[in-house]
Order: sequence, then structure tokens, then C-alpha cells
Amino acid sequence: MNLIVKIIISILVALLLILLLVRLLSARHFDDLHPNIPCDEKLIKKSDILYVIPIFDNISIADNLGWCAKILSYNKTLAMHGVYHNYNEFLTYRSEAYLENGAEEFSKCFGFYPTRFKPPQGAISPDNKKMIIKEYELDTWFINRFHKLKHCNDQGMFPNWISDLI
Repeated sequence: MNLIVKIIISILVALLLILLLVRLLSARHFDDLHPNIPCDEKLIKKSDILYVIPIFDNISIADNLGWCAKILSYNKTLAMHGVYHNYNEFLTYRSEAYLENGAEEFSKCFGFYPTRFKPPQGAISPDNKKMIIKEYELDTWFINRFHKLKHCNDQGMFPNWISDLI
């Protein structure tokens, strides 16, 4: 093998090791939390950040205050995950009022407004991104690729059990 090929392979191996180290040391994220989506409580408890859908199938999280209290009792970082969690919800123009509707339901449930936001599927238009970063810390593509991410319905880039390994 020539020197250039060895250098390229070394760089790729180093980048892979760095990625694995970042995943190992970073916070565990849990997506798609809503009282109407059944979830494994053990996975929720293992997570550091819970991304909550404020309104799913037109049902607000604030309609189930017992669930809200249970989620609060885990003492995790809570963030808003879309408003209705529609497919590519934030690739379409959304008004500030639309976003505030989700934040209001979040506040009714947990007693405080969210400070972090992640769009469903990590997809967001430039205009929506400008609007959201005025009010929230925005978690997008990087978060989905480089942090351990779990889902209630065990979907996503990696199944939950593989996410635990890498």
C-alpha cells in the first residue's frame, strides 16, 4: 500500500473512533414522548433529555396531568419535539402562533415553557429555523447523528438496542 492510502485509512479510523467516543460520552436522547404513545419506562429513565410532542393526534399532553407529573418526577431535561409531530412538520412555513400553541400546551403540562426544540425528523426550513432560534436552543441533524437516540416505537436510524451498543 502506498503512503497516501495508509494516511486516508488512518484518518478514517481516527474519525470513527472519535465518533464512537462522542456517542459514548454524550447525553442520551429520547424522542416522541407523548401519553398516547406507549413507551418502555426503563428506556425513559435511562435517557438524559426527553423530547416531548405537545399535541399528538390532536390530543394535548396537558389533557393528562398525571402523565405530566410522572414525566416531571424523572427529573430529566425536557424539550419540545415539534408541535403536532407531523412528517416534515417544519419544512412547511409555520407562524410564531403555531409554535407558541405547542409551547403553551407544554407549559400547561409541566409548569414551564420549553427552552429547547427539535423538529420532527430533524427537518427544518431556513425561515422556520430563523424563527425558532430566536426563542429556543435548536437541536437538529447533528443531535440525531451523534448522540444516542431512542424512540418509543423503536424506530429511527438505529433500533434502540443497537443505539446502546454504539
